[in-house]
Amino acid sequence: MQEALDALGDPVRRAILRMLADHPDWTLPCGSFEVPVSAATRSHHFAVLRATGLLEQRDTGPRRFNRLRRAEFDRRFPGLLDLVLHEDA
Repeated sequence: MQEALDALGDPVRRAILRMLADHPDWTLPCGSFEVPVSAATRSHHFAVLRATGLLEQRDTGPRRFNRLRRAEFDRRFPGLLDLVLHEDA
């Protein structure tokens, strides 16, 4: 639980998750996320989200596409992701 809370505590990671939630699976490559950090830091954020089970990635040619693992995460932590995705609403 602590690992999930730590991952969700970062505003850049929450922004990444909200962007993923607004798009169909496997349509957003890593480079398409406009967040105010360097490419290396963005890569670190993706790694944290993968390790926590929030994100799945697959390589297609030279690009890495993303999928929010919402159903899987919701089974483990019901309602937690909804709070994050709708925090600005």
